[in-house]
Amino acid sequence: MSEQTTLNRALFDEVMVPNYNPAAIVPVRGEGSRVWDQTGRDFIDFAGGIAVSCLGHCHPAMVNALTQQGQKLWHLSNVFTNEPALKLAQTLVDHTFAERVYFANSGAEANEAALKLARRVALERFDETKDQIIAFKQGFHGRTFFTVTVGGQAAYSDGFGPKPGAIDHLPFNDVASLKEAFSERTCAVMIEPMQGEGGIIPASDEFLQAVRDLCNQHNALLIFDEVQTGAGRTGHLYAYQKYGIVPDILTSAKGLGGGFPIAAMLTTAEIAKHLKVGTHGSTYGGNPLACAVAQSVLDVITTPDVLPAVEAKSQRFRDGLAAINAKYHVFSEVRGMGLLLGAALNADYQGRARDFLVAAAEHGTMCLVAGANVVRFTPSLVISDQEIDEGLARFEKAVAQVVAG
Repeated sequence: MSEQTTLNRALFDEVMVPNYNPAAIVPVRGEGSRVWDQTGRDFIDFAGGIAVSCLGHCHPAMVNALTQQGQKLWHLSNVFTNEPALKLAQTLVDHTFAERVYFANSGAEANEAALKLARRVALERFDETKDQIIAFKQGFHGRTFFTVTVGGQAAYSDGFGPKPGAIDHLPFNDVASLKEAFSERTCAVMIEPMQGEGGIIPASDEFLQAVRDLCNQHNALLIFDEVQTGAGRTGHLYAYQKYGIVPDILTSAKGLGGGFPIAAMLTTAEIAKHLKVGTHGSTYGGNPLACAVAQSVLDVITTPDVLPAVEAKSQRFRDGLAAINAKYHVFSEVRGMGLLLGAALNADYQGRARDFLVAAAEHGTMCLVAGANVVRFTPSLVISDQEIDEGLARFEKAVAQVVAG
């Protein structure tokens, strides 16, 4: 029996913890915005590993960076720094508001660092009573116990014992409730400029400005979780640049490494000084391999032709989805920014987002869901028009199948 026949979906149930329920197909190879499974069948990738594969699969710049660095230096302890980490940090500082960078391995880790830093700043600048963290219902910030508690979906944090305290969840885009919740006790607000897992819901300009103003008034730190919206996903390197509202701390992961695990917390020198030597750390954070790959990703994203093209590709998706909807009447709206789009299901198809995802895979397109009522699209930022069109043609067949029952 060949290895391929034994390394199948059934084996997952025998050897893996059952916290996931993966599809039956097992992808084995990718190139650009196409993926092939064990049988050689191809799929158009509109999922991008959940907004991670921002340059698609096996992009030559990334392969080259990984290969070259892999022959030099893989890992050091944080007793040392290294050239790829220094170069990547400099690039992030050059292209953002930030003056200081902390590297980690995942969005949850970057958010954990941001929250710990915010609490530390409040304690050292004020006192232990300044501890309130404001977050938002349906928000998502990771799966560590601190970040999952700050996240606004109790189902993810219930059932694990006592939760971290002094965390309040407010309705998203509701200025009145925001003003009511703020006080001198508030130490930080953590917010996604556009809620991802919560249904692809952009913050309004008015709401984000109110958050910024209230943070200023009450000496609270504004943390932007840009794990999903960052690395060019919205057509700007980071979404805060689209809004013109600057946070105090920003977290980045997912697309930053284009598929290689890396995350970063960005902040100012004045705030960063509160994470003194020994107060926080990460064994793998800032390792040379990850930083070299992330550098290659940023080098491509920040070339003059990539980000400006994101909006045109976004419009091509919107036009294609509108044409499908004109025939089949399944979506109430398509929302989002750039290439982070959500097709919200109308009243007739509530709770059936996964049906569309499964049917899409059957017809050779990979997509995602964002809750039970939104089909999510997060393709490569450099996906070709031809791949968009072909993927949408396959997706239309999936929609037809779901509608036909």
